[in-house]
Parts: sequence; structure tokens; C-alpha cells
Amino acid sequence: MADVIQVISAPMVNVRVTSSLTNFTSERRFDKSLTIGDFKNRLELVTGASAGSMQLEILDEKDKPVCPITDNSALLGSLPIEDNYRIHVTDSCQKQGAYDDLSKVDKFELSADEYNKRDDSVRSFLLRNKLGKYNQEEQARLTEQKEAEKKAESDKAASLVVGERCEVRVQGEPTRRGVVMFIGKTHFSQGIWVGVKYDEPLGKNDGSVGGKRYFEAPNKYGGFTRPSNVEMGDFPEISYDEEDEM
Repeated sequence: MADVIQVISAPMVNVRVTSSLTNFTSERRFDKSLTIGDFKNRLELVTGASAGSMQLEILDEKDKPVCPITDNSALLGSLPIEDNYRIHVTDSCQKQGAYDDLSKVDKFELSADEYNKRDDSVRSFLLRNKLGKYNQEEQARLTEQKEAEKKAESDKAASLVVGERCEVRVQGEPTRRGVVMFIGKTHFSQGIWVGVKYDEPLGKNDGSVGGKRYFEAPNKYGGFTRPSNVEMGDFPEISYDEEDEM
């Protein structure tokens, strides 16, 4: 009969790690079989404190001090440490908040001219491959398209008349009928807008937006839409009660 080998995994402990160098808390899981010396090496990667000048203290779940950790040869599991306890790290060679003051961090800076001369920058990559704003043909096409859309909206707005019946069709929304009450620019968004007083309470306002009034309508009977969504014509009022019975 073959021998059965039983593998017993080393116990682990979940702790919160804080540091006097930075204002953060990190939740970590450590093997209790680690020596304190090895434990400090792990904490060095977490906190940035030096293992050689590191001082540790155990605090319980209520942040009440339990004991300092002083013996580097001791095992982590030999100490009174439980899940959700906190290990506070102090580096005697660094001041508190040393890593929080970004003004003391050396920065790599380039002037605009120096940056433009580099061939390994994002700008040079975009320029070399004619991407984004560096694709003159595409930018010209987009500009032409925007101008065409603006002219189409302006022409459509010029064909509408305040006081005339209309039908508003917006994709994904029910068709609404009402009366054109306003045509022009507004304070809440650029471009030309059409204000409509709807036959039914299918709008969003009473003809005013942000305290500025553009036309009169009962609450929820007023709304604004782009000229391209509006068709003017002899549209009778829709009886929604009758429509539901059809």
C-alpha cells in the first residue's frame, strides 16, 4: 500500500498595514511561518520604509496597542497577532509624510521645443502615423461635415414658423405633436433650439429652463428639441385615449 503524504499548509493571517510615511491602509495576507526579518522585507515593498530601520507595532481590531515587534529572528506566528489586527510601520530614518509631499519629488521636465524634437513621444507617433488631429485630411473632412450639419440645422430652423402646428420625432421616443413656440439660441446649450408646447404632458418643463423663460406652457407640456427633429404641418391633436383603444 502506497504511503499517504499529508501536506499541511502553513497558517496565514490577514492584517491591515499602515505606515508613518504615507497616509494609506493596505490589507495583506502573510504566512505565520515568516521570520520577522523576512516579514520586514515584505513590508518594505508595501510601505517604502527601509527594513533595516523599520520599527513595527501590533494593534488590535479596535486599534488598541498590543505590543511592539523587536526580535527579527522570531516567527510571525509566535506573536499575539490575529486576523484584522493592524501592523503599524515606522521608519526611524524618514519623517512622517515624507512620501506625501510631491514638491520634494524630482520631476522629469521637457520644454515644448525639446519635446517636439523627440522621436519617441506620443506626439511623434501620432504625427508619423497621421492619427487624430495630425491627420489633416480627416480633420478637414470632419470640419466640412460639421459645417454641413450646422447649415442643415440653420436651414431647417428657417423653415419653421412660431405658432404653427408640428410633429416631433426623436429616435427612441414616442412621436409628439404640439405648437412651435420658440426658435433660436438658448443659454443652456449652443446651437439653435425649437421650443414646443405639446398637446399632452410629454415634455420636460413649462417653457423655462434654469429660471429663464422662453415661452409659456403648463408644467410638463413644454420641451426643447433640435430643428431636425421637427416637422411642421397640419397635424391634428392626438387623442391618446382613443389611440389606446385602437
